[in-house]
Amino acid sequence: MIVVAGEALIDLVPQGSGALADLKPALGGGPYNTAVALGRLGSRTAFCSRTSHDAFGEALLEGLRRAGVDVSGVQRGSEPTTLAVATIDDGGSAAYSFYVDGTADRLFTAPVALPPGTRAVSFGTCSLVLEPGASAYEELMRTAAGQGLFTALDPNIRAGLIPDADAYRARFKSWLPSVTLLKLSAEDAEWLGGGPHEWLAAGPAAVVVTRGGEGLTVFTRDGGEHSVPGVEVAVVDTIGAGDTVNAALLHGLSALDALSAEALVALGTEGWTRLLRFAARAAAITCSRAGAEPPYAAELGDL
Repeated sequence: MIVVAGEALIDLVPQGSGALADLKPALGGGPYNTAVALGRLGSRTAFCSRTSHDAFGEALLEGLRRAGVDVSGVQRGSEPTTLAVATIDDGGSAAYSFYVDGTADRLFTAPVALPPGTRAVSFGTCSLVLEPGASAYEELMRTAAGQGLFTALDPNIRAGLIPDADAYRARFKSWLPSVTLLKLSAEDAEWLGGGPHEWLAAGPAAVVVTRGGEGLTVFTRDGGEHSVPGVEVAVVDTIGAGDTVNAALLHGLSALDALSAEALVALGTEGWTRLLRFAARAAAITCSRAGAEPPYAAELGDL
């Protein structure tokens, strides 16, 4: 079982030109997209979050159920669902404005226990920024790591939500001893400062850096560095591409029985090349269609 912990929200995505061009609601949030992608790939997946009882919250849960994700541990509340208004540039990249005050996912509390059979827990994005929930997710991360579980982190920086950049950067560094696999974009890496070798020294066994259409590179604790190119595709938008990479990496590692720090290092050039190529193919499919619509297993073929 892979547990994905973090926010579920509604993306309002423009369907044409102009600031208010036919905004269409879409199910989203980095952890949410990761959970859906894992479910579509066939991994046993559970979602750990807090959602609203409103219509958006019901739709979010139904989307998870359709992907085969276990939602029995999702907390519920009467507060509204978080909204994110997307702006798409000419290259398909998305920027977001968030409406988060008083929303349901901010009031998440750490669960007493994770589902039976949990092997890995994935964290990231807004859920690790917005208090008081951020501290609860941080508590869960440290608890999972303390239990010897595989932990994955994608900070997926949303700078507009971070009131004190230096404080967040310090907090990010404090998480690293509790992280097995760190995945982040080149843009996130630049914003955070430091670099893969510094982060590896602090805790993770591997750091995967995504570079959009240019591909992916992994750095491992033993000094390994392995890269694959991106997959050429006609980009509609990049919404959910990084989240799809998260899911593909976790799904592939589970399939390879490599959900441990030692196994990440032991994958070597052949194993990491297979895994990164699989993630690149998955992300390309997501980029080829509007919104966060990750692929199904049948669309990707074997690892």
